[in-house]
Amino acid sequence: MNLRFPIRFKLMSILLLVITLVVSIITYTMAALFHTDKTTYIYDMTSIIAQHVAEESYSLHLGYEEKLSLFSRIMIDSGLPQYEKNILLQQLFEDIGEFVSVSLYDNGKEQVTIYDSDSLEKAGLSREELSNYRQSNPLPSDKVIDEEGYIVNSTLNESLPTLTIAILIKSPETGNFHVVSAMVRMERLLNVVNRSSVFETFLMDHKGSILAHKDLNLIVAHTIVDWIPLEAREKLKVLTDMQSTATIVEYVVEGEPVVAGYARARAKHGSLIAGVQVPKSAAYLTARELLGNLLWVALGLLILAALLGIIWAQRITRPIERLSEAAKAVGQGGFDIRLDVESRDELGALASSFNTMTTELHSREVALESAQSALVQSEKMAAFGQLGAGIAHEIKNPLAGILGYAQLSKRKVEKDGSVYNNLVVIEKETKRCKDIIENLMKFARKEDVKKEPTDVNLIIEETIAIVDHQLSVNQVKIVKVLDNQVPEIYADGNQIKQALINFMINAQQAMDGVPGEVRISSCLLVSGRVEVRVADSGPGMTDEVKARVFEPFFTTKAAGKGTGLGLSVTFGIIRDHQGTVEIESEPGKGATFIVTLPAYDEQSAHLGDSVTA
Repeated sequence: MNLRFPIRFKLMSILLLVITLVVSIITYTMAALFHTDKTTYIYDMTSIIAQHVAEESYSLHLGYEEKLSLFSRIMIDSGLPQYEKNILLQQLFEDIGEFVSVSLYDNGKEQVTIYDSDSLEKAGLSREELSNYRQSNPLPSDKVIDEEGYIVNSTLNESLPTLTIAILIKSPETGNFHVVSAMVRMERLLNVVNRSSVFETFLMDHKGSILAHKDLNLIVAHTIVDWIPLEAREKLKVLTDMQSTATIVEYVVEGEPVVAGYARARAKHGSLIAGVQVPKSAAYLTARELLGNLLWVALGLLILAALLGIIWAQRITRPIERLSEAAKAVGQGGFDIRLDVESRDELGALASSFNTMTTELHSREVALESAQSALVQSEKMAAFGQLGAGIAHEIKNPLAGILGYAQLSKRKVEKDGSVYNNLVVIEKETKRCKDIIENLMKFARKEDVKKEPTDVNLIIEETIAIVDHQLSVNQVKIVKVLDNQVPEIYADGNQIKQALINFMINAQQAMDGVPGEVRISSCLLVSGRVEVRVADSGPGMTDEVKARVFEPFFTTKAAGKGTGLGLSVTFGIIRDHQGTVEIESEPGKGATFIVTLPAYDEQSAHLGDSVTA
């Protein structure tokens, strides 16, 4: 018993196998390398976070110093009236929104202090409390001068965590140096250290006390960072000594191993140290969670891959199944079936090709049916042509007798009489009928192709003589514009005549009884080729008709009025004479067939015979 295993399940199985293999290799590789790389990873992360915290803190510190400079310029400007200073300083407090107080010192003594009353009131502090704090914690002005900056924790209660910064300002008027300090709310610094939920981040000032920490109690208590072992402090010393910008240390805090990274917060002075700590257990816990998540992701990928595999396989195989069913229908003769093109990939291209094939098969089936009808009609027309040639031959002899008697009668009557004039008309029209019949017989006679130097204008005159009567009966006027300087061509005159007759008869039939005009002209082109134009005033052609007008059995005429072979035969005749045919036409503006043929010379005639042979 042969089991049928559909291709969709094959594709799904292959997809699942590949994804399972890839996920297994990735998981095994990660597990094998995890313990080796994890320490490096923790070191890098703590170092990077410490440096980021240090850089952001330094940026905030520089911003505070710039804003403090604005206060100082106004406070030491002796040219400003006091009331203007008060207005400007009050406006700065409102615009900056972070300063609680600003103090100006001269020779280590506090000269003036301004306050943000709203901030003090919201925090439940008074100016006396701030003044007492400054007196008990005076600024080390010499340190400020040496290091060009100073920052320290100055928090008094939990509702208003603050820091104090001080800078040295030179008066542009006296050249003396002044120390300006400000008590600044540290919300922005706290935002910096509170970003990470895994790492414990904090800032230390130059005394080693907590400046910013997640735990506000440590800030309020001005806690000294005393949990760092002595051997680890030696590594931190390189930061304060300006020998390095960052370092990584390991130590134990309350029995818990931690990895800590420290970075200098000021690139020049080292007045702040940013610290980042993470327990090793927490770090490895994160890694274990990562591995657990990876397993869930892998399982989810397998489930998703199975679903996508089924959908993808069905999307691929469904068009193939429809194509198979459509091919069976075509095999049974259903050429009008079509497939929906649902994609732009190879399957969509295959469906489009199949639709093109069925359309072509349907068109060829219709063309074959039309060709069978056209062949029957062609046989009728051939029989009619033979009959017409026989009738023309029979009519030729009586016309010769009529012509002879007319000429004899002319000699026996007076030239001025009406009888003589009637005989002249009879003679003229008889000769005209004779010429038409001779040309018709010559055209209908089956001849071998024989190329020779031929006068194009003479062929045009003979063509007009053949079709003039038929076109006149259908109210179509022939206009000829011939260039006498046109050279001879190397051609079979009878075949060229047949081609021109086809063009002119086709133009007359296109007018369908409406009075019109057919203009035939000849000229010599600059390229040395001979051009013949057959233009009519008929209804014209669309682009679709122009593209197919020379196809065998293609016709726009009603059934029974055309075989669709005339212009196709004409195109073959012109091509065999190394010529070209072009069409200029628009709906409602008539049509022009432009035939170009090579002029005669002995070399081209020889080459033409070789090609024809």
